[in-house]
Amino acid sequence: MTDFIDLPGLLAARAGSEPMGRRGGAVVSFAEFRAEAACWRAAFAAAPGQRFALYFEDTLAFAAALFGLWHAGKCAVLPGDALPATLERLSAHVDAYAGVLPNALQPLPVPDDGAWAPLDPEARQLTVFTSGSTGEPVAIPKRLDQMFSEVRALQQVFAGRIGPEAEVLATVSHQHIYGLLFRVLWPLAAGRVTHAGRLHYIEDLAPALSAGPAVLIASPAHLKRLPEMQPDARLRAVFSSGGPLPDEAVPASIERLGQAPIEVYGSSETGGVAWRQRRSAAAAPWQSLPRVQWRLGEGELLEIRSPHLDDGEAWMPTADRAGPSHEGFHLLGRADRILKIEEKRVSLTGIEQALLASGWIAEMRVVQLAGLREQLGIVAVLNEAGWQQHDALGKKAFAALLRERLLLQLDASAAPRHWRFVSMLPSDPQGKATQAALRALFDPRRPQPRLLERTPTTATLRLVAEAALPQFDGHFPGHPVLPGVAQLEWAIHYGRELFRELPPVFLALEGLKFQQVITPGLSVTLALAFKPEAGQLSFRYSSERGQHASGRVLFGGAEA
Repeated sequence: MTDFIDLPGLLAARAGSEPMGRRGGAVVSFAEFRAEAACWRAAFAAAPGQRFALYFEDTLAFAAALFGLWHAGKCAVLPGDALPATLERLSAHVDAYAGVLPNALQPLPVPDDGAWAPLDPEARQLTVFTSGSTGEPVAIPKRLDQMFSEVRALQQVFAGRIGPEAEVLATVSHQHIYGLLFRVLWPLAAGRVTHAGRLHYIEDLAPALSAGPAVLIASPAHLKRLPEMQPDARLRAVFSSGGPLPDEAVPASIERLGQAPIEVYGSSETGGVAWRQRRSAAAAPWQSLPRVQWRLGEGELLEIRSPHLDDGEAWMPTADRAGPSHEGFHLLGRADRILKIEEKRVSLTGIEQALLASGWIAEMRVVQLAGLREQLGIVAVLNEAGWQQHDALGKKAFAALLRERLLLQLDASAAPRHWRFVSMLPSDPQGKATQAALRALFDPRRPQPRLLERTPTTATLRLVAEAALPQFDGHFPGHPVLPGVAQLEWAIHYGRELFRELPPVFLALEGLKFQQVITPGLSVTLALAFKPEAGQLSFRYSSERGQHASGRVLFGGAEA
Protein backbone atom coordinates (compact mmCIF):
# COMPACT_ATOMS: atom_id res chain seq x y z
CA MET A 1 0.00 0.00 0.00
CA THR A 2 1.29 3.49 -0.86
CA ASP A 3 0.83 6.83 0.85
CA PHE A 4 -2.61 8.36 1.35
CA ILE A 5 -3.55 10.74 -1.49
CA ASP A 6 -6.43 13.22 -1.26
CA LEU A 7 -9.15 12.31 -3.75
CA PRO A 8 -9.39 15.60 -5.73
CA GLY A 9 -5.97 15.00 -7.30
CA LEU A 10 -5.98 11.20 -7.15
CA LEU A 11 -5.96 10.34 -10.87
CA ALA A 12 -2.99 12.58 -11.60
CA ALA A 13 -0.99 11.59 -8.51
CA ARG A 14 -1.30 7.81 -8.23
CA ALA A 15 1.33 5.75 -10.10
CA GLY A 16 -0.11 3.61 -12.87
CA SER A 17 1.82 0.51 -11.80
CA GLU A 18 0.15 0.35 -8.40
CA PRO A 19 -2.57 -2.29 -7.88
CA MET A 20 -6.02 -0.76 -7.54
CA GLY A 21 -8.38 -3.73 -7.40
CA ARG A 22 -8.91 -7.43 -7.84
CA ARG A 23 -11.40 -9.00 -10.20
CA GLY A 24 -11.57 -12.76 -9.83
CA GLY A 25 -7.95 -13.87 -9.60
CA ALA A 26 -6.57 -10.94 -11.64
CA VAL A 27 -5.12 -7.73 -10.23
CA VAL A 28 -6.30 -4.49 -11.86
CA SER A 29 -3.64 -1.77 -12.00
CA PHE A 30 -4.25 1.89 -11.40
CA ALA A 31 -3.29 2.55 -15.04
CA GLU A 32 -6.10 0.24 -16.19
CA PHE A 33 -8.53 1.96 -13.84
CA ARG A 34 -7.48 5.41 -15.09
CA ALA A 35 -7.84 4.29 -18.74
CA GLU A 36 -11.38 3.10 -18.06
CA ALA A 37 -12.19 6.34 -16.23
CA ALA A 38 -10.95 8.30 -19.28
CA CYS A 39 -13.39 6.41 -21.52
CA TRP A 40 -16.24 7.23 -19.17
CA ARG A 41 -15.16 10.87 -18.90
CA ALA A 42 -15.41 11.18 -22.67
CA ALA A 43 -18.84 9.54 -22.73
CA PHE A 44 -20.30 11.76 -20.00
CA ALA A 45 -18.74 14.90 -21.46
CA ALA A 46 -20.34 14.15 -24.83
CA ALA A 47 -23.75 13.26 -23.39
CA PRO A 48 -26.40 15.98 -23.00
CA GLY A 49 -27.69 16.63 -19.52
CA GLN A 50 -26.10 16.94 -16.10
CA ARG A 51 -27.50 14.17 -13.87
CA PHE A 52 -26.79 10.50 -14.52
CA ALA A 53 -27.98 7.45 -12.59
CA LEU A 54 -25.17 4.94 -12.02
CA TYR A 55 -25.83 1.33 -11.17
CA PHE A 56 -23.10 -1.31 -11.41
CA GLU A 57 -22.66 -4.71 -9.77
CA ASP A 58 -18.87 -4.56 -10.35
CA THR A 59 -17.26 -2.14 -7.86
CA LEU A 60 -14.20 -1.44 -10.04
CA ALA A 61 -16.35 -0.61 -13.07
CA PHE A 62 -18.52 1.59 -10.84
CA ALA A 63 -15.48 3.47 -9.50
CA ALA A 64 -14.18 4.14 -13.02
CA ALA A 65 -17.57 5.45 -14.17
CA LEU A 66 -17.96 7.58 -11.04
CA PHE A 67 -14.59 9.31 -11.38
CA GLY A 68 -15.06 9.68 -15.13
CA LEU A 69 -18.39 11.38 -14.48
CA TRP A 70 -16.97 13.66 -11.78
CA HIS A 71 -14.07 14.71 -14.01
CA ALA A 72 -16.60 15.46 -16.77
CA GLY A 73 -18.26 17.91 -14.37
CA LYS A 74 -21.49 15.93 -14.10
CA CYS A 75 -23.57 14.73 -11.10
CA ALA A 76 -23.93 11.07 -10.11
CA VAL A 77 -27.26 9.82 -8.79
CA LEU A 78 -27.00 6.47 -6.98
CA PRO A 79 -30.15 4.32 -6.85
CA GLY A 80 -30.05 1.59 -4.23
CA ASP A 81 -31.28 -1.03 -6.71
CA ALA A 82 -32.21 -1.48 -10.35
CA LEU A 83 -35.81 -2.56 -9.88
CA PRO A 84 -38.35 -1.17 -12.38
CA ALA A 85 -40.21 0.86 -9.73
CA THR A 86 -36.95 2.50 -8.62
CA LEU A 87 -35.98 3.40 -12.18
CA GLU A 88 -39.46 4.77 -12.85
CA ARG A 89 -39.14 7.12 -9.87
CA LEU A 90 -35.69 8.18 -11.07
CA SER A 91 -36.68 8.86 -14.66
CA ALA A 92 -38.03 12.33 -13.90
CA HIS A 93 -34.86 13.34 -12.05
CA VAL A 94 -31.99 12.09 -14.25
CA ASP A 95 -30.98 12.67 -17.84
CA ALA A 96 -29.64 9.17 -18.58
CA TYR A 97 -28.46 5.89 -17.08
CA ALA A 98 -25.08 4.18 -16.95
CA GLY A 99 -24.18 0.66 -15.89
CA VAL A 100 -26.33 -2.48 -15.90
CA LEU A 101 -29.51 -0.55 -16.68
CA PRO A 102 -31.80 -0.42 -19.72
CA ASN A 103 -30.65 1.93 -22.51
CA ALA A 104 -27.48 2.70 -20.57
CA LEU A 105 -24.77 5.08 -21.75
CA GLN A 106 -21.60 3.28 -22.87
CA PRO A 107 -17.95 4.41 -22.42
CA LEU A 108 -16.22 5.82 -25.49
CA PRO A 109 -13.00 4.13 -26.69
CA VAL A 110 -10.54 7.00 -26.19
CA PRO A 111 -6.96 6.95 -24.84
CA ASP A 112 -6.00 8.34 -21.45
CA ASP A 113 -4.40 11.68 -22.28
CA GLY A 114 -3.07 12.11 -18.74
CA ALA A 115 -4.85 15.46 -18.34
CA TRP A 116 -6.59 15.09 -14.99
CA ALA A 117 -7.28 18.47 -13.45
CA PRO A 118 -8.14 18.30 -9.73
CA LEU A 119 -11.79 17.88 -8.81
CA ASP A 120 -13.58 20.84 -7.24
CA PRO A 121 -14.31 19.82 -3.61
CA GLU A 122 -17.13 22.37 -3.40
CA ALA A 123 -19.02 20.87 -6.35
CA ARG A 124 -22.34 19.12 -5.67
CA GLN A 125 -21.74 16.04 -7.75
CA LEU A 126 -23.47 13.25 -5.86
CA THR A 127 -27.01 12.38 -4.83
CA VAL A 128 -27.63 9.42 -2.54
CA PHE A 129 -30.83 8.15 -0.99
CA THR A 130 -31.89 7.25 2.52
CA SER A 131 -32.57 3.55 3.00
CA GLY A 132 -36.29 4.09 3.42
CA SER A 133 -36.26 2.10 6.67
CA THR A 134 -38.67 4.57 8.27
CA GLY A 135 -40.42 5.91 5.17
CA GLU A 136 -39.99 6.51 1.44
CA PRO A 137 -36.35 7.04 0.35
CA VAL A 138 -35.33 10.71 0.23
CA ALA A 139 -32.73 12.15 -2.17
CA ILE A 140 -29.76 13.74 -0.40
CA PRO A 141 -27.35 15.90 -2.45
CA LYS A 142 -23.71 15.91 -1.38
CA ARG A 143 -20.69 18.07 -2.06
CA LEU A 144 -17.50 16.18 -2.80
CA ASP A 145 -15.70 17.65 0.20
CA GLN A 146 -18.30 16.15 2.58
CA MET A 147 -17.23 12.67 1.49
CA PHE A 148 -13.55 13.47 1.08
CA SER A 149 -13.44 14.81 4.62
CA GLU A 150 -14.96 11.60 5.93
CA VAL A 151 -12.42 9.52 4.02
CA ARG A 152 -9.60 11.42 5.75
CA ALA A 153 -11.26 10.74 9.13
CA LEU A 154 -11.51 7.02 8.40
CA GLN A 155 -7.85 6.90 7.45
CA GLN A 156 -6.83 8.76 10.60
CA VAL A 157 -8.75 6.48 12.98
CA PHE A 158 -8.58 3.05 11.37
CA ALA A 159 -5.58 2.76 9.05
CA GLY A 160 -3.24 1.71 11.86
CA ARG A 161 -5.59 -1.08 12.93
CA ILE A 162 -5.71 -2.71 9.52
CA GLY A 163 -2.14 -2.84 8.28
CA PRO A 164 -0.90 -1.75 4.86
CA GLU A 165 -1.49 -4.93 2.88
CA ALA A 166 -5.10 -5.80 3.76
CA GLU A 167 -7.52 -5.84 0.80
CA VAL A 168 -11.20 -4.87 0.95
CA LEU A 169 -14.00 -7.47 0.91
CA ALA A 170 -17.65 -6.55 1.39
CA THR A 171 -21.14 -7.94 1.81
CA VAL A 172 -22.69 -4.49 1.27
CA SER A 173 -23.26 -2.59 -1.96
CA HIS A 174 -21.28 0.45 -3.11
CA GLN A 175 -24.59 2.01 -4.25
CA HIS A 176 -25.19 3.31 -0.71
CA ILE A 177 -23.11 5.87 1.17
CA TYR A 178 -21.55 3.35 3.60
CA GLY A 179 -20.37 1.04 0.82
CA LEU A 180 -19.33 3.99 -1.35
CA LEU A 181 -17.02 5.30 1.37
CA PHE A 182 -15.60 2.01 2.63
CA ARG A 183 -15.40 0.05 -0.67
CA VAL A 184 -14.54 2.80 -3.16
CA LEU A 185 -13.39 6.18 -1.89
CA TRP A 186 -11.32 5.23 1.16
CA PRO A 187 -9.48 2.35 -0.60
CA LEU A 188 -8.70 4.59 -3.60
CA ALA A 189 -7.30 7.36 -1.42
CA ALA A 190 -5.30 4.90 0.72
CA GLY A 191 -4.00 2.87 -2.23
CA ARG A 192 -5.70 -0.24 -0.88
CA VAL A 193 -6.86 -3.06 -3.20
CA THR A 194 -10.63 -3.51 -3.30
CA HIS A 195 -12.43 -6.52 -4.73
CA ALA A 196 -14.79 -6.04 -7.67
CA GLY A 197 -17.42 -8.54 -6.55
CA ARG A 198 -19.63 -8.44 -3.48
CA LEU A 199 -19.85 -11.38 -1.08
CA HIS A 200 -23.52 -12.26 -1.25
CA TYR A 201 -23.24 -14.70 1.65
CA ILE A 202 -20.93 -14.71 4.65
CA GLU A 203 -19.95 -18.28 3.68
CA ASP A 204 -18.11 -16.72 0.72
CA LEU A 205 -15.64 -15.06 3.11
CA ALA A 206 -13.34 -18.05 3.66
CA PRO A 207 -12.48 -18.65 -0.03
CA ALA A 208 -12.13 -14.88 -0.60
CA LEU A 209 -9.44 -14.71 2.11
CA SER A 210 -7.23 -16.99 0.01
CA ALA A 211 -6.04 -13.84 -1.77
CA GLY A 212 -4.38 -12.71 1.48
CA PRO A 213 -5.05 -10.36 4.42
CA ALA A 214 -8.33 -8.45 4.16
CA VAL A 215 -10.91 -6.33 5.93
CA LEU A 216 -14.62 -7.09 5.74
CA ILE A 217 -17.20 -4.33 5.17
CA ALA A 218 -20.44 -5.81 6.48
CA SER A 219 -23.80 -4.93 8.00
CA PRO A 220 -25.70 -6.15 11.09
CA ALA A 221 -27.96 -8.25 8.87
CA HIS A 222 -24.98 -10.36 7.83
CA LEU A 223 -23.18 -10.42 11.18
CA LYS A 224 -26.14 -11.45 13.32
CA ARG A 225 -26.54 -14.73 11.39
CA LEU A 226 -22.97 -16.00 11.30
CA PRO A 227 -22.66 -19.70 10.42
CA GLU A 228 -20.33 -22.03 12.28
CA MET A 229 -16.84 -21.10 11.09
CA GLN A 230 -13.26 -20.96 12.32
CA PRO A 231 -11.48 -17.62 12.81
CA ASP A 232 -8.94 -16.76 10.12
CA ALA A 233 -5.95 -14.62 11.07
CA ARG A 234 -5.96 -13.10 7.57
CA LEU A 235 -9.14 -11.21 8.48
CA ARG A 236 -7.66 -8.02 9.96
CA ALA A 237 -10.83 -6.07 10.76
CA VAL A 238 -14.62 -6.22 10.41
CA PHE A 239 -16.71 -3.06 9.98
CA SER A 240 -20.44 -2.85 10.60
CA SER A 241 -22.80 0.02 9.83
CA GLY A 242 -26.28 0.73 8.54
CA GLY A 243 -28.12 -0.07 11.76
CA PRO A 244 -27.64 -1.23 15.34
CA LEU A 245 -25.62 -4.42 15.81
CA PRO A 246 -27.53 -6.71 18.21
CA ASP A 247 -25.74 -7.40 21.48
CA GLU A 248 -25.77 -11.13 20.89
CA ALA A 249 -23.90 -10.72 17.59
CA VAL A 250 -20.75 -9.50 19.36
CA PRO A 251 -19.77 -12.74 21.17
CA ALA A 252 -20.59 -14.76 18.05
CA SER A 253 -18.36 -12.47 15.94
CA ILE A 254 -15.50 -12.80 18.42
CA GLU A 255 -15.85 -16.58 18.41
CA ARG A 256 -16.30 -17.10 14.66
CA LEU A 257 -14.47 -14.14 13.12
CA GLY A 258 -11.79 -13.81 15.77
CA GLN A 259 -12.68 -10.21 16.64
CA ALA A 260 -15.45 -7.81 17.53
CA PRO A 261 -16.79 -5.69 14.66
CA ILE A 262 -15.88 -2.01 14.51
CA GLU A 263 -19.30 -0.37 14.54
CA VAL A 264 -19.74 2.95 12.74
CA TYR A 265 -22.71 5.16 13.64
CA GLY A 266 -24.08 7.57 11.05
CA SER A 267 -26.59 7.92 8.24
CA SER A 268 -26.95 9.09 4.67
CA GLU A 269 -27.91 12.53 6.01
CA THR A 270 -25.19 12.91 8.65
CA GLY A 271 -22.31 10.92 7.21
CA GLY A 272 -20.14 9.13 9.75
CA VAL A 273 -20.56 10.39 13.32
CA ALA A 274 -18.90 7.98 15.75
CA TRP A 275 -17.49 4.49 16.23
CA ARG A 276 -16.95 1.82 18.86
CA GLN A 277 -15.58 -1.71 19.21
CA ARG A 278 -17.15 -3.77 21.96
CA ARG A 279 -15.28 -6.61 23.63
CA SER A 280 -18.50 -8.25 24.84
CA ALA A 281 -22.27 -7.92 24.59
CA ALA A 282 -22.15 -5.23 27.27
CA ALA A 283 -22.91 -1.62 26.34
CA ALA A 284 -19.99 0.57 25.33
CA PRO A 285 -19.82 4.31 24.56
CA TRP A 286 -19.50 5.78 21.08
CA GLN A 287 -16.42 7.88 20.28
CA SER A 288 -16.85 10.66 17.75
CA LEU A 289 -14.85 10.67 14.53
CA PRO A 290 -12.22 13.41 14.07
CA ARG A 291 -13.67 16.94 13.77
CA VAL A 292 -17.19 15.70 14.65
CA GLN A 293 -18.67 17.46 17.69
CA TRP A 294 -21.73 16.38 19.62
CA ARG A 295 -24.00 17.70 22.35
CA LEU A 296 -27.35 16.84 23.92
CA GLY A 297 -30.29 19.03 22.98
CA GLU A 298 -33.89 19.21 24.11
CA GLY A 299 -35.37 15.86 25.09
CA GLU A 300 -31.91 14.23 25.18
CA LEU A 301 -31.73 14.43 21.39
CA LEU A 302 -28.22 14.01 20.05
CA GLU A 303 -27.06 17.02 18.01
CA ILE A 304 -23.93 17.04 15.86
CA ARG A 305 -21.70 19.53 14.09
CA SER A 306 -19.51 17.99 11.42
CA PRO A 307 -17.62 18.65 8.18
CA HIS A 308 -19.61 15.71 6.76
CA LEU A 309 -22.80 17.83 6.90
CA ASP A 310 -23.97 20.24 4.22
CA ASP A 311 -23.49 23.12 6.67
CA GLY A 312 -20.41 22.18 8.65
CA GLU A 313 -20.85 25.05 11.12
CA ALA A 314 -24.48 24.43 12.14
CA TRP A 315 -25.73 22.03 14.79
CA MET A 316 -27.98 19.33 13.34
CA PRO A 317 -30.46 17.47 15.60
CA THR A 318 -30.71 13.75 14.97
CA ALA A 319 -33.66 11.48 15.75
CA ASP A 320 -31.64 9.56 18.36
CA ARG A 321 -31.72 10.07 22.10
CA ALA A 322 -28.34 9.88 23.85
CA GLY A 323 -26.68 10.08 27.23
CA PRO A 324 -23.18 11.26 28.13
CA SER A 325 -20.23 9.03 29.06
CA HIS A 326 -16.71 9.91 30.15
CA GLU A 327 -15.49 8.38 26.86
CA GLY A 328 -18.22 9.62 24.55
CA PHE A 329 -21.96 9.00 24.49
CA HIS A 330 -24.49 6.18 24.74
CA LEU A 331 -27.40 5.87 22.33
CA LEU A 332 -30.74 5.47 24.12
CA GLY A 333 -33.04 4.69 21.20
CA ARG A 334 -34.98 6.57 18.56
CA ALA A 335 -37.05 9.55 19.61
CA ASP A 336 -39.32 9.50 16.55
CA ARG A 337 -41.05 6.18 17.20
CA ILE A 338 -44.47 7.62 17.98
CA LEU A 339 -47.22 7.46 15.35
CA LYS A 340 -50.75 8.82 15.33
CA ILE A 341 -53.27 6.17 14.32
CA GLU A 342 -56.93 7.22 14.30
CA GLU A 343 -55.83 10.34 16.23
CA LYS A 344 -54.27 8.20 18.98
CA ARG A 345 -50.58 8.25 19.82
CA VAL A 346 -49.05 4.79 19.38
CA SER A 347 -45.58 3.81 20.56
CA LEU A 348 -43.87 1.48 18.10
CA THR A 349 -41.40 0.54 20.82
CA GLY A 350 -44.26 -0.47 23.10
CA ILE A 351 -45.79 -2.66 20.41
CA GLU A 352 -42.47 -4.36 19.74
CA GLN A 353 -41.78 -4.98 23.42
CA ALA A 354 -45.23 -6.49 24.01
CA LEU A 355 -44.99 -8.86 21.06
CA LEU A 356 -41.39 -9.91 21.66
CA ALA A 357 -42.36 -10.75 25.25
CA SER A 358 -44.58 -13.53 23.85
CA GLY A 359 -41.47 -15.64 23.30
CA TRP A 360 -42.64 -16.58 19.80
CA ILE A 361 -41.00 -13.84 17.74
CA ALA A 362 -37.31 -13.58 16.89
CA GLU A 363 -37.49 -10.27 15.00
CA MET A 364 -40.22 -7.93 13.83
CA ARG A 365 -41.15 -4.64 12.21
CA VAL A 366 -44.20 -2.41 12.55
CA VAL A 367 -45.42 -1.06 9.21
CA GLN A 368 -47.67 1.95 8.63
CA LEU A 369 -50.01 1.00 5.80
CA ALA A 370 -51.67 3.39 3.38
CA GLY A 371 -55.41 3.23 2.78
CA LEU A 372 -58.71 4.90 3.46
CA ARG A 373 -57.98 4.72 7.18
CA GLU A 374 -54.67 4.69 9.00
CA GLN A 375 -53.62 1.16 9.86
CA LEU A 376 -50.64 -0.71 11.24
CA GLY A 377 -49.28 -4.01 10.03
CA ILE A 378 -46.90 -6.42 11.73
CA VAL A 379 -44.15 -8.35 9.94
CA ALA A 380 -42.81 -10.99 12.33
CA VAL A 381 -40.01 -13.52 11.96
CA LEU A 382 -41.15 -16.44 14.11
CA ASN A 383 -38.81 -18.64 16.11
CA GLU A 384 -39.32 -22.41 16.37
CA ALA A 385 -41.84 -22.10 19.22
CA GLY A 386 -43.71 -19.43 17.25
CA TRP A 387 -44.01 -21.60 14.15
CA GLN A 388 -45.29 -24.46 16.30
CA GLN A 389 -48.05 -22.20 17.66
CA HIS A 390 -48.75 -20.84 14.19
CA ASP A 391 -49.12 -24.32 12.71
CA ALA A 392 -51.18 -25.63 15.62
CA LEU A 393 -53.67 -22.73 15.71
CA GLY A 394 -53.62 -21.56 12.12
CA LYS A 395 -52.55 -18.11 10.98
CA LYS A 396 -55.81 -16.30 11.79
CA ALA A 397 -56.11 -17.61 15.35
CA PHE A 398 -52.42 -17.11 16.02
CA ALA A 399 -52.61 -13.48 14.88
CA ALA A 400 -55.69 -12.96 17.07
CA LEU A 401 -53.78 -14.34 20.06
CA LEU A 402 -50.96 -11.85 19.52
CA ARG A 403 -53.41 -9.01 19.00
CA GLU A 404 -55.01 -9.77 22.37
CA ARG A 405 -51.68 -8.98 24.00
CA LEU A 406 -51.64 -5.57 22.36
CA LEU A 407 -55.22 -4.75 23.37
CA LEU A 408 -54.00 -4.66 26.97
CA GLN A 409 -52.20 -1.41 26.15
CA LEU A 410 -53.74 -0.18 22.87
CA ASP A 411 -57.17 1.02 21.89
CA ALA A 412 -58.75 -1.46 19.48
CA SER A 413 -59.01 1.20 16.75
CA ALA A 414 -55.23 1.69 16.82
CA ALA A 415 -54.11 -1.93 17.22
CA PRO A 416 -52.53 -3.67 14.19
CA ARG A 417 -55.03 -5.43 11.97
CA HIS A 418 -52.73 -6.98 9.37
CA TRP A 419 -50.11 -9.65 10.06
CA ARG A 420 -47.40 -11.28 8.01
CA PHE A 421 -45.40 -14.18 9.44
CA VAL A 422 -42.15 -14.74 7.57
CA SER A 423 -38.94 -16.76 7.80
CA MET A 424 -36.78 -13.68 7.23
CA LEU A 425 -37.25 -9.96 6.75
CA PRO A 426 -36.95 -8.63 3.20
CA SER A 427 -33.78 -6.58 2.90
CA ASP A 428 -31.88 -4.36 0.48
CA PRO A 429 -28.21 -4.94 -0.42
CA GLN A 430 -27.22 -3.16 2.80
CA GLY A 431 -29.19 -5.68 4.82
CA LYS A 432 -31.87 -3.13 5.77
CA ALA A 433 -35.58 -3.92 5.84
CA THR A 434 -36.99 -0.85 4.07
CA GLN A 435 -40.57 0.30 4.49
CA ALA A 436 -41.19 -0.19 0.76
CA ALA A 437 -40.12 -3.86 0.95
CA LEU A 438 -42.14 -4.42 4.13
CA ARG A 439 -45.27 -2.83 2.67
CA ALA A 440 -44.94 -5.04 -0.40
CA LEU A 441 -45.57 -8.05 1.85
CA PHE A 442 -49.12 -6.75 2.34
CA ASP A 443 -49.86 -6.69 -1.40
CA PRO A 444 -53.06 -8.79 -1.72
CA ARG A 445 -51.68 -10.34 -4.93
CA ARG A 446 -48.83 -11.98 -3.04
CA PRO A 447 -49.11 -15.23 -1.08
CA GLN A 448 -47.32 -15.48 2.25
CA PRO A 449 -44.41 -17.88 1.71
CA ARG A 450 -42.52 -19.79 4.36
CA LEU A 451 -38.86 -20.40 3.61
CA LEU A 452 -38.05 -24.07 4.22
CA GLU A 453 -34.49 -24.36 2.91
CA ARG A 454 -31.91 -22.01 1.46
CA THR A 455 -28.39 -22.18 0.05
CA PRO A 456 -26.47 -19.53 -1.96
CA THR A 457 -28.03 -20.86 -5.20
CA THR A 458 -31.20 -22.76 -4.18
CA ALA A 459 -34.31 -22.12 -2.10
CA THR A 460 -37.50 -23.98 -1.21
CA LEU A 461 -40.64 -22.14 -0.13
CA ARG A 462 -44.08 -23.27 0.93
CA LEU A 463 -47.09 -21.12 0.13
CA VAL A 464 -50.84 -21.41 0.12
CA ALA A 465 -52.85 -20.28 -2.89
CA GLU A 466 -55.53 -18.69 -0.72
CA ALA A 467 -58.98 -18.32 -2.26
CA ALA A 468 -58.91 -14.55 -1.57
CA LEU A 469 -56.03 -13.97 -4.00
CA PRO A 470 -57.28 -11.61 -6.72
CA GLN A 471 -55.53 -13.70 -9.39
CA PHE A 472 -58.37 -16.24 -9.10
CA ASP A 473 -61.00 -13.62 -10.05
CA GLY A 474 -62.48 -14.43 -13.47
CA HIS A 475 -60.12 -17.36 -14.06
CA PHE A 476 -62.44 -19.22 -14.43
CA PRO A 477 -66.02 -18.52 -13.20
CA GLY A 478 -67.23 -21.46 -11.14
CA HIS A 479 -63.91 -23.31 -11.48
CA PRO A 480 -61.13 -20.96 -10.32
CA VAL A 481 -57.53 -21.89 -11.10
CA LEU A 482 -54.31 -19.93 -10.58
CA PRO A 483 -53.15 -18.40 -13.89
CA GLY A 484 -49.78 -19.49 -15.23
CA VAL A 485 -48.69 -15.86 -15.49
CA ALA A 486 -49.19 -15.49 -11.71
CA GLN A 487 -47.05 -18.56 -11.05
CA LEU A 488 -44.30 -17.16 -13.26
CA GLU A 489 -44.54 -13.74 -11.60
CA TRP A 490 -44.16 -15.28 -8.14
CA ALA A 491 -41.14 -17.33 -9.20
CA ILE A 492 -39.38 -14.24 -10.55
CA HIS A 493 -40.37 -12.11 -7.56
CA TYR A 494 -39.07 -14.55 -4.95
CA GLY A 495 -36.03 -15.29 -7.08
CA ARG A 496 -35.09 -11.60 -7.03
CA GLU A 497 -35.77 -11.41 -3.31
CA LEU A 498 -33.59 -14.41 -2.48
CA PHE A 499 -30.80 -14.13 -5.09
CA ARG A 500 -29.55 -10.54 -5.07
CA GLU A 501 -27.08 -11.18 -7.92
CA LEU A 502 -29.87 -12.05 -10.36
CA PRO A 503 -29.23 -9.83 -13.44
CA PRO A 504 -31.70 -6.96 -13.91
CA VAL A 505 -33.05 -7.58 -17.43
CA PHE A 506 -35.52 -10.35 -18.39
CA LEU A 507 -34.39 -12.09 -21.60
CA ALA A 508 -36.39 -15.24 -22.27
CA LEU A 509 -38.35 -18.25 -21.00
CA GLU A 510 -37.24 -21.85 -21.59
CA GLY A 511 -38.88 -25.22 -20.99
CA LEU A 512 -42.10 -23.73 -19.62
CA LYS A 513 -44.58 -26.48 -18.65
CA PHE A 514 -47.91 -26.48 -16.79
CA GLN A 515 -48.82 -30.05 -15.80
CA GLN A 516 -51.64 -29.56 -13.24
CA VAL A 517 -53.82 -26.63 -12.22
CA ILE A 518 -53.42 -24.97 -8.82
CA THR A 519 -56.79 -24.48 -7.15
CA PRO A 520 -57.85 -22.23 -4.22
CA GLY A 521 -56.59 -23.33 -0.83
CA LEU A 522 -53.89 -25.66 -2.15
CA SER A 523 -50.55 -25.68 -0.30
CA VAL A 524 -47.71 -25.84 -2.82
CA THR A 525 -43.92 -25.95 -2.68
CA LEU A 526 -41.90 -23.62 -4.87
CA ALA A 527 -38.35 -24.81 -5.54
CA LEU A 528 -35.94 -22.24 -7.02
CA ALA A 529 -32.43 -22.78 -8.40
CA PHE A 530 -30.12 -20.03 -9.65
CA LYS A 531 -27.14 -20.48 -11.99
CA PRO A 532 -25.14 -17.22 -11.72
CA GLU A 533 -22.84 -18.01 -14.64
CA ALA A 534 -25.81 -18.40 -16.98
CA GLY A 535 -28.16 -15.82 -15.45
CA GLN A 536 -30.73 -18.62 -15.23
CA LEU A 537 -33.49 -19.06 -12.65
CA SER A 538 -35.24 -22.44 -12.64
CA PHE A 539 -38.52 -22.96 -10.81
CA ARG A 540 -40.79 -25.89 -9.98
CA TYR A 541 -44.21 -25.92 -8.27
CA SER A 542 -45.31 -29.17 -6.62
CA SER A 543 -47.75 -30.41 -3.99
CA GLU A 544 -49.08 -33.68 -2.62
CA ARG A 545 -50.82 -34.02 -6.00
CA GLY A 546 -47.49 -34.03 -7.85
CA GLN A 547 -45.79 -31.46 -10.08
CA HIS A 548 -47.82 -28.44 -11.21
CA ALA A 549 -45.45 -26.27 -13.26
CA SER A 550 -41.78 -25.77 -14.10
CA GLY A 551 -39.53 -23.69 -16.30
CA ARG A 552 -36.40 -21.59 -16.66
CA VAL A 553 -36.12 -17.80 -16.83
CA LEU A 554 -33.06 -16.19 -18.41
CA PHE A 555 -31.76 -12.79 -17.29
CA GLY A 556 -28.91 -10.57 -18.43
CA GLY A 557 -27.39 -7.12 -18.06
CA ALA A 558 -28.41 -4.03 -19.99
CA GLU A 559 -26.01 -4.90 -22.80
CA ALA A 560 -27.59 -8.33 -23.37
